[in-house]
Amino acid sequence: MDDDRVDAVFFALSDPTRREVITRLSEGGPNTATGLAAGMTVSRQAIAKHLAILDEAGLVTTERAGREVRYVLTPGPMADAASWMGDVGAEWDRRLDRLRRHLSG
Repeated sequence: MDDDRVDAVFFALSDPTRREVITRLSEGGPNTATGLAAGMTVSRQAIAKHLAILDEAGLVTTERAGREVRYVLTPGPMADAASWMGDVGAEWDRRLDRLRRHLSG
């Protein structure tokens, strides 16, 4: 698992607007920046910047339909980040277990 990729995913997910964009794509399917900005408190240009960060992290891809660019959620990198968290958590569980055994022994 590429640490830079995991870092990019965590950075992308650190912003509430980007998490809202991911939620909208997850629930509503592919959408344009204009469509995603509808009903949000940020401009279409701000959404486009957030989408660029999500794209860099591999969390969205684009598909062109005529003149329209639609963004599609690609959740694979989130699974990679979740796997990384699971690995780190498991390592800490092992360390804490060894410490417990040492202290009680």
